[in-house]
Amino acid sequence: MPLFRVQNLQKQWILVVRTAPGDRRRAIISIGGLSIPAAIGRSGTSAFKREGDGATPIASMKLISGFTRGERMRLPQTPLAMKRISPDMLWCDEPKHAAYNRLVTKRAGSSFRPSHEEMTRADGLYDVCLVMDWNITCRKRFGGSAIFFHLIKPGYQPTAGCIAVHPRDMKRLLPHLRKGTVVKVVG
Repeated sequence: MPLFRVQNLQKQWILVVRTAPGDRRRAIISIGGLSIPAAIGRSGTSAFKREGDGATPIASMKLISGFTRGERMRLPQTPLAMKRISPDMLWCDEPKHAAYNRLVTKRAGSSFRPSHEEMTRADGLYDVCLVMDWNITCRKRFGGSAIFFHLIKPGYQPTAGCIAVHPRDMKRLLPHLRKGTVVKVVG
């Protein structure tokens, strides 16, 4: 039996992310009557997000799409567009580069020298990685990059600014997420 039901399939859910009492690096996500623990940035939240500050931005961010390491985790059906991660996929986090805060593909036999995130992380954090529209549609240099909704580290260790949940909770959420679903961080 599902923990929450979608009454109207056209309804857009809003995931509300609130800082957990007593620990600014933890959060509670509320959606449709369900509460889920989460990890957030090592610096807590900030209304003035900057590249490298370790804060999760206080903002309403729409989900754009997602990535998955299909060989590691079987996912439920989701209306959100999901792309399988390949070893050549990187996310540029170098503010001075033209591809700042964008997915880039390294060419076979070469490397991508600017600072970047490896999408095929060994630690499994990006086995499910949802892209939120933070500094993507309207990019601002040094405004923060690679702000994802992904899987947690053991013990809900803080992130570098992302929102992270347990794999079981991600699996519970995915069937209800679609492009445009809002992730609202209220601090």
